[in-house]
Amino acid sequence: MSLLDPAGHVGSLAALSQFRTDFHDCLTGRADALFELTDAVLCTDGPVRTLVGLALAPEHRRGHGALYAGLNRGRIDFERLRRTVAGLPLPRAVDGRLVLAADVSPWLRPDANTSPDRSFCHTYGRGKNEHKMIPGWPYSVIAALEVGRTSWTALLDAVRLEPGADAAAVTTVQVREVVERLMSAGQWKAGDPDILLVLDAGYDVQRLSFLLADLPLELLGRLRSDRVMRRPTPPRVYAPKGGRPPKHGGEFVFGQPDTWGEPDVRTTTETSRYGTAVATAFDRLHPRLTRRWSRPKLRSPEAADRWTWLVIAAHTQLRLVRGLAADLRRPWERPAPPNKLTPARVRRGFRNLRTAVGSPAGAPKPTKAGPGRPPGLKNRRPAAVRDVGRVLKTGEPYSRPAHHKQGTKPRRVSD
Repeated sequence: MSLLDPAGHVGSLAALSQFRTDFHDCLTGRADALFELTDAVLCTDGPVRTLVGLALAPEHRRGHGALYAGLNRGRIDFERLRRTVAGLPLPRAVDGRLVLAADVSPWLRPDANTSPDRSFCHTYGRGKNEHKMIPGWPYSVIAALEVGRTSWTALLDAVRLEPGADAAAVTTVQVREVVERLMSAGQWKAGDPDILLVLDAGYDVQRLSFLLADLPLELLGRLRSDRVMRRPTPPRVYAPKGGRPPKHGGEFVFGQPDTWGEPDVRTTTETSRYGTAVATAFDRLHPRLTRRWSRPKLRSPEAADRWTWLVIAAHTQLRLVRGLAADLRRPWERPAPPNKLTPARVRRGFRNLRTAVGSPAGAPKPTKAGPGRPPGLKNRRPAAVRDVGRVLKTGEPYSRPAHHKQGTKPRRVSD
């Protein structure tokens, strides 16, 4: 779609205007302040480095006090906003199926000792071969993927994982609700190809596939390189000395190719970009069971939830008009066709498109700044210091082992 296509241009602007109206209706408390904060995110050039800096954008006609009041005390009808986003046109694969991806994105807050409900988040790439646990708010995000090499996704949902939460259980409920909303919106009907759900190595694909077996889903997940799987139970053979028959077959260790054996299926495909691609499949393997953008400095996790959904609404608006934005590229950037612009480039021209659809937010009322705390007066109500929780797959609260406590010796436990 280009600016030379009047019908498509008008249609995209109409879709953007309708979504902006629906989004404003989802803001049930301090709606105008939250809506103009979203416009400031869309129209400000460059990354959002400070939250208060958004109050200087021309699209945010209110003061910085209204900005923080909207995030801290505003209200958003999240369920209505989720249904609105699910009803928008979504990208599909070549065969017409929906491809969803789920992942956990941490909002790191290591120095926010007064912020509640923080958990230890697993982070990568913070040092050479180092994976550190840093306090923050982890969010489980689900998005619809596009085909080909692109940085565009359709964000559908975001849920904050509370300390002690069972990540698999939360993901199961989240995926189930997303699929049900897509079915209610007519995005999937009986007879359509099953929805493909792509998962990273941090998810227990086997458990999720069992919990979501009643939905039209196919799960595709990565497995960690240190996983150990078991082969099917071998046929029962009479043993003269008796004994209990085995419950599992031999081990399949990912890091030891000598334990793999011959694959059940092997395919070879010639690709134009990566050369020869070889895929191998092993049937009936199961896990071995053992015992055992922008991050403003907000204090409240509820305010973090509101900010997260404001960003999702902003990203959705960029997706609706991605074919209409002009390529306002930097002198050192390569030209790109209109349908290949990244979200960052579309955001550069959103300020020009915003004037064509208007804003449902009302004009601010004239007022004056509050008195604030008098200079030299100490804060008599300091914020409480919060402990950091931990998200465990088992759903059990984390407790430090006794032998890790100072002044105690390790104790051996017999099998």
